[in-house]
Amino acid sequence: MTLFLTRPGLNADTVRSYNQTLTRLCRHLGEDVPLRDVTSDRITEVFAAAWGTAAGATWNRHRAALRSFAAWAAERGWAAADLAAPLDRRPEPRGRTRPIDRSRLESLWERQDLPLRERTLWLLLYESAAPAEWALSLNVEHLDLPGMRGEVKARGHWLRWQSGTAALLPLLVGDRRRGPLFLADRRPGPGRMPAAADLCPHTGRGRLSYERAEYLFKRATAELDPEGGGYTLHRLRHSRLAHLGEDGWSAPMLMSLSGHASARTLHGFVRVAGGP
Repeated sequence: MTLFLTRPGLNADTVRSYNQTLTRLCRHLGEDVPLRDVTSDRITEVFAAAWGTAAGATWNRHRAALRSFAAWAAERGWAAADLAAPLDRRPEPRGRTRPIDRSRLESLWERQDLPLRERTLWLLLYESAAPAEWALSLNVEHLDLPGMRGEVKARGHWLRWQSGTAALLPLLVGDRRRGPLFLADRRPGPGRMPAAADLCPHTGRGRLSYERAEYLFKRATAELDPEGGGYTLHRLRHSRLAHLGEDGWSAPMLMSLSGHASARTLHGFVRVAGGP
């Protein structure tokens, strides 16, 4: 368990969430029991005792953490490949955007073959829980890199990110001092010249559009999506809110991070006074 949680590339939120699951499993199974002696039947018993009455989202979060650990251990020959097989995913309330499993997102963050621009945008969206339109509207001159935040001028809101995004942003910005943070792949043609505010004075390229950013994310995540269509940027944001809600964040805390104007819009992620 310790080796699994101290792997390079895991962010603090993932480590905290996985640690909650695995620590409780160890407590029930016995911390000195060899992993090779743990069976799927025993795991099923422990899950029923620990989270049998939990909400579907909570059960699914712990299940996802175990599945990630089981797959990692099986690759090393330390545990049976079907350790988590008997645990079925539980239904979650209708009308809520189903979060992307943390393990799938971790595999995405670890991919070094993806362009720097895409990796930075996706991690920024996840860590800040911000709408994609807000992140795409950021300008280089509105970033506070040491403070790990950026101002969305049109909204009067500061996006806040964590160490993953903080490590990538300086590489993406380079020596640019002004203009859009996320740039299109090439310069616009004469007939499609964007507004001056959406042009980079250093490269002549325009601001990356939401449609293009959405397409690239769906294409990159098609293999991760069990349905094969790839994930949307909207779902990425909601996954962050769901994960933080599962980790115990309150509605005011989520509102401060994500920019939601009303706590009632967060009732799918946390309990809200007066909500369902």
